[in-house]
Amino acid sequence: MLYWITLMRPDTLGVIGLGAIGGSVAWQAARAGVSRIVGYSPAPAEGVAAAKAGAITEIATSARMVVRQSDFLVLAAPPAAAMDQLRSAAAEIRSRGIWCTDVSSVKGPIVRLAQSLGLAPHFAGSHPLAGTHRSGFDAARSDLFSGVIVYVTPVEQGDAAAREVEDFWSGVLGAHPVPMAAGAHDSLLAWTSHLPQVAASALAVALAASGPRGVTYGTGARDGTRIAASSVEMWRDVLLMNREPVLKALEGLEDSLGTLRHTLLSGDAAALTNWLANAAEWRRGLGE
Repeated sequence: MLYWITLMRPDTLGVIGLGAIGGSVAWQAARAGVSRIVGYSPAPAEGVAAAKAGAITEIATSARMVVRQSDFLVLAAPPAAAMDQLRSAAAEIRSRGIWCTDVSSVKGPIVRLAQSLGLAPHFAGSHPLAGTHRSGFDAARSDLFSGVIVYVTPVEQGDAAAREVEDFWSGVLGAHPVPMAAGAHDSLLAWTSHLPQVAASALAVALAASGPRGVTYGTGARDGTRIAASSVEMWRDVLLMNREPVLKALEGLEDSLGTLRHTLLSGDAAALTNWLANAAEWRRGLGE
């Protein structure tokens, strides 16, 4: 089977899930010259929207149909659903030598599953750092991955598959793949992505339960809770699948809030100034 043409383009790209990330993968691949892109979404309107935008060339009526026609497969469903899809597709992936990746922000469970299914020669996990709180194909972009970092997490003895996945992200989508072990990825993302999501959701829950009624919230509340509007299904899966690293990160947040509570109770202006200054200095160091 011929897997690649010029510039690492697959002959037929299959994308299961056509929301913000999956839709963007398909759309950017189409713009890069991949001539055949088969897409499936459980929400039929997303498939229609993707086809009208030129992101896909064919709308599949099932995930199985995508697998049967692809030589490079992207699973762009929430983590639990992506794992179910990998189980269903495993035999076809092995028999036809399909390259496969997913795009979720928790990698350990699906990498371990791929290992148990004998998919080391074919699968490597991916996590593009290009998420958004919006969902559906309406949130997709045709240039979302240009220049962004994508973590690629190989299966044990799966270096060949990882190279193919890295080549797809760089050669087709113009991203910067960074190889990383799945466990290290999940520990890192617990702090850099999952904890901020939890903090935003916790603030939103507090405001909804105890905040003033009938008021207009300003930019602080809006900015601080923006990502709380992200996909509930996706974040439920991520937090449960990565719960141990997230619980460790939560301890850090609780310690910080405990320090603030103690400082306010004691009325210690110097300690409060130091607490706020440390936060401000760290945030300014991130840049815009």
